[in-house]
Amino acid sequence: MFEWMVWTTPVAIFFSCIALMLVGMTVWELKSPTTLRRGWLPLETTRGDRLFIGLLVAAYINLIFIGIAGRLQEWMSLEAEPSIWISFVISMGVLALVMRKG
Repeated sequence: MFEWMVWTTPVAIFFSCIALMLVGMTVWELKSPTTLRRGWLPLETTRGDRLFIGLLVAAYINLIFIGIAGRLQEWMSLEAEPSIWISFVISMGVLALVMRKG
């Protein structure tokens, strides 16, 4: 059924992190209902809004990295394409930033 997907370790960890975040956010919301807050994003957001925006940004970072990995290999004269772990760490950092300051 999932033969068309490339289930590598980084991809599995990425989706596992998303699932854990959704479960964690659900429990957090049940324990402490959220309020609107204004950060550096141009709108008032709740925790769920910031998580959604952060997940979208994280997905785009990973897609962009996959798209330019071949070029990075050429530009930096690497023997192999850069590891997808680089984009995973960057995307999780951006997600944390959006959740905290957004």
